[in-house]
Amino acid sequence: MAESIVPMGKKAWYKWSFYINVILFLIIASFIVLLILDSYNAGYVSANSFSATDLSNAWLHVLRDLGFLAVALALVFFQFFRNLSLIRRRSL
Repeated sequence: MAESIVPMGKKAWYKWSFYINVILFLIIASFIVLLILDSYNAGYVSANSFSATDLSNAWLHVLRDLGFLAVALALVFFQFFRNLSLIRRRSL
């Protein structure tokens, strides 16, 4: 399927797939760190009763981190199950 979309050999496709996965894992790691920091900041803003605008901005930062994590993890799981189905199809 990948060969029909992008005209390149399997070796080059596996190489690019590896690089894409490394980039996805770096994105996941960085947004987990940002999620921890933004969650801490939202709790700090909530506990110290800043303005409602500050609190909603803090929660929007948390939602941004969750959105990026959801998309990156969905791509990782899609690739995992796609590769698993390819392995099962070839071995059966």
